[in-house]
Amino acid sequence: MDKLELEKILPHRPPMLLLDDAEVVDGHAIGHVKIAGDEYFVQGHFPGYPVVPGVILCEMLAQNCCVLMAEKLSSTDATPFYTSLDKVRFKHQVRPGDTLTLDCTLTRSHGMFHFAHGEARVGDTVACVADMSFALVPKKDA
Repeated sequence: MDKLELEKILPHRPPMLLLDDAEVVDGHAIGHVKIAGDEYFVQGHFPGYPVVPGVILCEMLAQNCCVLMAEKLSSTDATPFYTSLDKVRFKHQVRPGDTLTLDCTLTRSHGMFHFAHGEARVGDTVACVADMSFALVPKKDA
């Protein structure tokens, strides 16, 4: 899926739509993000030594997890919200010029709650791992 296809699944829009592409392969959401260096989140983090913030890495993983929930999102007209982040570990810096590969799997579901594990890599080097949970909240009329 490219960005246009991702917009059919994810509620995010630029500049918060962070994934460049994603696909589901054998129960894994595999996504990619190329860090150019002009993204808003590296603009002051840190001057002279730009690094992708950890919270943004977690958001990239969350968006990639939503690809796994695409069918449920469209059938229920729900919005995915983070409900927890557990066992998050930042193991390697992500910098301009890096291409991040995201690999996420759903580990279990219970009603509107879905649990996942995600890993972000630069090449063969693990940058971030996290266990996450989401609630699929039905949209309310504004």
